[in-house]
Amino acid sequence: MGVEIKESSVSDEEFAEMKRFVYDYLAASVENEDDGGRMRWYPWHSAEYRYNHILNVVDLASYIAEEEGADPDIVRVAALFHDIAKLDAEQDVHAEEGARVAREYLESRGEYPASFVDQICQCVSDHSYQGSLEDVSLEARCLMEADILDKVGANGTALMLLRMGYEARTHMDAAEMVDRVLERGRDHSARIVSDTAESIAHQRLKRVKWFREWLEEEVAEMERIRGSDGRD
Repeated sequence: MGVEIKESSVSDEEFAEMKRFVYDYLAASVENEDDGGRMRWYPWHSAEYRYNHILNVVDLASYIAEEEGADPDIVRVAALFHDIAKLDAEQDVHAEEGARVAREYLESRGEYPASFVDQICQCVSDHSYQGSLEDVSLEARCLMEADILDKVGANGTALMLLRMGYEARTHMDAAEMVDRVLERGRDHSARIVSDTAESIAHQRLKRVKWFREWLEEEVAEMERIRGSDGRD
């Protein structure tokens, strides 16, 4: 009798178990540090924030994968693990460390085909690559585009306004902060390749522009600031 090889698809139960592992890993990354964690001074980089970001990327990456014809299981599992090491590894190596954790988990918790595990780990390792998204696999591109998109739009605006409070700024500085969101959003979106992600980025940037216009109508200081520095 031959050995039955497990299909590469990931069941809902298996994915739920992965999600629990990722959250627990993030929480432990902070709790295990004597000083409260490397990112302790930035509340939006807590375990809760990082896990929420990961779930956002899972949803976005899964949608892009479906629209663009990528392998959905590789994309969603890679998206789930992509920032697992964000809170306990240095920024320039967190992708490689995340790939190591993903490999250890996948090889110890199931009989997933080696090629399946390899592709997931490659996606996780590649997600912080700063070159052209044309250089990576379709699955890695879906993950990277989703990661970019979570920085764009209403979510990016909310995080920037949260930063205002952290820096003891007032709402009178909102013009500068929202314009910064728009500038960064355009820069990030310039890397996007797929039509699906491009459409999402366009809609999200439009929302930020609308928010800025609403603020201008309600906060007089914004209009004065914008008029004095020549911003459009």
